[in-house]
Amino acid sequence: MDDRMTTPWGEPELARFPEDPRNRLRAWDASDAYLLRHLEELTHRTEDGQALDGTVVVVGDRWGALATALHAHRPVQITDSFLTQEATRANLARNGVDADSVRLLTTQDPPPPRIDVLLIRVPKSLALLEDQLLRLAPAVHEGTVVVGTGMIKEIHTSTLKLFERILGPTRTSLAEKKARLIFCAPDPGLSRPANPWPLTYTLPDGIGPVSGRTVVNHAGVFCAERLDIGTRFFLQHLPYGQGARSVVDLGCGNGVVGTAMALADPEAEVLFVDESYQAEASARATYRTNADGKAEFHVGDGLNGVPATSVDLVLNNPPFHSHQATTDATAWRMFTGARRALRPGGELWVIGNRHLGYHVKLRRLFGNSQLVTSDAKFVILKAVKES
Repeated sequence: MDDRMTTPWGEPELARFPEDPRNRLRAWDASDAYLLRHLEELTHRTEDGQALDGTVVVVGDRWGALATALHAHRPVQITDSFLTQEATRANLARNGVDADSVRLLTTQDPPPPRIDVLLIRVPKSLALLEDQLLRLAPAVHEGTVVVGTGMIKEIHTSTLKLFERILGPTRTSLAEKKARLIFCAPDPGLSRPANPWPLTYTLPDGIGPVSGRTVVNHAGVFCAERLDIGTRFFLQHLPYGQGARSVVDLGCGNGVVGTAMALADPEAEVLFVDESYQAEASARATYRTNADGKAEFHVGDGLNGVPATSVDLVLNNPPFHSHQATTDATAWRMFTGARRALRPGGELWVIGNRHLGYHVKLRRLFGNSQLVTSDAKFVILKAVKES
């Protein structure tokens, strides 16, 4: 497969992060290419040919394809994803571009005070789009060029209504290669709603130490308004009271699992890990609302950076999607990282849909896999590091 994306500014070589020779998914798609072609046409239509003048902000760039292609314009990239930032750094280096050419911000950082060009790769989460548009709107002015992009299946009527309600009049392009653009004319006088994020809700009874407790969810974090059935099932069967001194909530989301363990054993040292900056902020807020023990919060690629043989217990509900692609690559990295981080005798507890077959992967990696419990939809598995 060709790893080069053809753009009006050259053909950068791009890859996802972390690189996996077995994973042949590209680091860009037709919507990225469509947006870049449109920007070139827009430049030709302007009198001075400077359509990308001023502060260029790229939101939701999946693997750094847009930021890398536009590096000559010194864009600001805003992302919720640690892996996106790492992919951007790697892709800039791969193409011999100075890392300082792109300013990397997270969705938790204050945005630039003035935005002259706003490019938005539409996220899967409508809530995250709402939160980001509301955070960015004060920096947008009447002359700001606002263009969104996404595949047709990612852009819905609700997507367009958000742009219209928060920024101004909005229309869409014709479709090309199943991709579509969103054009928005900013209206500085628009009366915008207050940002509702983060949301809080009260947990139900019957789920262990966190019963009746408060959860904090930033936009884009899974199950923002209520506890999902998988996590509910996991909470009902966690290994409470076993005296694990070092616990990791791996892929922590809003942190409810790690918080439950901290409440069950106040002496435990709990590490919350996620690759999402929104999730890390949610977990931190959920924990601090409910507990006051030894906790650390880390944004990163799984357990990379955690010392080997330093952990007693890892709790994990691995994702099986990477954007629109179904893949077990993330789960395998999580399981591999857990085995490295666990002490001999340490345990990895995993919840997943029955059909995902995680028991096969755990047996291959740990040499064992035990079914803790199951219901019609989910299984909870335990693997023990034997040496």
